[in-house]
Amino acid sequence: MSIWKKEGYIHNILEQDIEVNTLIIGGGLTGLLTAYYLNNTSTCVIEARTIGSGVTKNTTAKITYLQENIYSKIIKNSNRENARLYLKSQIESVNDLKTLIEKENIKCELEPTPSYIFTSKKSKLAKLKEEVYFLKKNNIKINKQNLPINYKTVAAYKVNNTYTFNPLKFITGLYKTLQNRNIQIYENTKIENVKKDKDLYICNVNEYKIKAKKIIYATNYPYFLNPLLMPLRVSIEKSYIIVSRITEDKNFSCINIEKPIYSCRYYKEKNKKYQISLGRSHNLAFSQNDKKNFEKLKKQFRLKEVDILHEYTNTDIITPDYMPLIGKIKENMYISTGYNTWGMTNSILGAKILSDIINQKENQYTKLFNPKRINKSNIKKLPYYIITGIYSYISSKLIKNKTWNKGKAKTHHKIGVNINIYKDEQGKEHKVKNKCPHLGCGLIFNEIEKSWDCPCHSSRFDIDGNCIKGPSNQNIKIDLCVYNRSITNLTN
Repeated sequence: MSIWKKEGYIHNILEQDIEVNTLIIGGGLTGLLTAYYLNNTSTCVIEARTIGSGVTKNTTAKITYLQENIYSKIIKNSNRENARLYLKSQIESVNDLKTLIEKENIKCELEPTPSYIFTSKKSKLAKLKEEVYFLKKNNIKINKQNLPINYKTVAAYKVNNTYTFNPLKFITGLYKTLQNRNIQIYENTKIENVKKDKDLYICNVNEYKIKAKKIIYATNYPYFLNPLLMPLRVSIEKSYIIVSRITEDKNFSCINIEKPIYSCRYYKEKNKKYQISLGRSHNLAFSQNDKKNFEKLKKQFRLKEVDILHEYTNTDIITPDYMPLIGKIKENMYISTGYNTWGMTNSILGAKILSDIINQKENQYTKLFNPKRINKSNIKKLPYYIITGIYSYISSKLIKNKTWNKGKAKTHHKIGVNINIYKDEQGKEHKVKNKCPHLGCGLIFNEIEKSWDCPCHSSRFDIDGNCIKGPSNQNIKIDLCVYNRSITNLTN
């Protein structure tokens, strides 16, 4: 369970056919921010679950342009000018988010928070200095300084003009601002399909239809394959987050530049103080023993079990050139995703770019983040994407019963399909289908969060088969009456 708690705003479910100018699919930061900057009452935002319940809820919520050694990566996979432009976009996004919060008087615990990048390995010191050199050449005031935490480091560097906040309190304030502008926002409104009919997109949602001239996909991983062929253009990274109690009053954030990634920030709520630790990030296709990864993260930060309050995971889209995918993908269809773990800055960046494109305004970043761009990094990493995709699919089918689950969660072949069975602490069995509706991958039980997770594209389902995270937009429930009747017939 995330440390960020949802605030008490009113649920609004679609209960009629509607027609709008712009439909935004996804009620996280990107979706609501895009609606904010479009500022058009003929805009509708729909969310399959609840506002901010996806990646937004599980983020560490650091508002910073100090992002590992991302600028060195962009130089390597693209060029120095693109790295300079990306840095400029991130600094502007930090300032834009701060300005918006102050303008709308959103109470979200925005706090100036120094950011550090560091390395714990002597072999990575040259890479760290390369990143710092680039930042200094672009007029960033960054200084060498000891990391203020009991953690082994070789070198660390600090900047001051960065922030942290509470993302769900921000979502709540933004939601209220949009309500005051009479912009339609619907929760628990799951889109089933999108079809084009002349100049309109027809979207089947629950039992109703939404007609829209324009569609914006503001979801973490768009569920459709065309026209971007997402599985062949990006990878998915899984990270582990632990929230623990602390006694000292600290205020900074930090992240290393080598793998495995280790990052932390601090949060204070009334008189209670917390450390939010993140790490063990890896390609979703590999390292599927979540409990083991959490144990390694605890060891790395020397966390005591008695202090730990929450453990949860998050997934991020990683692009081959480490820059987001923002812009037009076909006539009147737009996308903003691929934030490479830096969603706080890139969500507002995506919102401003899309609103400018739709309102036919100039934006200096439109070409840089064009989602249809092809460069050397796309071609170079294509075999890797193909291999990891095949590996995750085949391994999910061949190795169904993971040894680390110790019999608590099993897969059985019954009535012509694979059935997942999880036995809870009270001994009750929960039965679901072992097949992700998105592309048919097998599912792996997440012992820590008690969910069935897809190792291919990160869909997630609860123990009773309800879809709680996309790209799947369908459940994996089974009809227990049909199941029990079939089992009886088999045994007779």
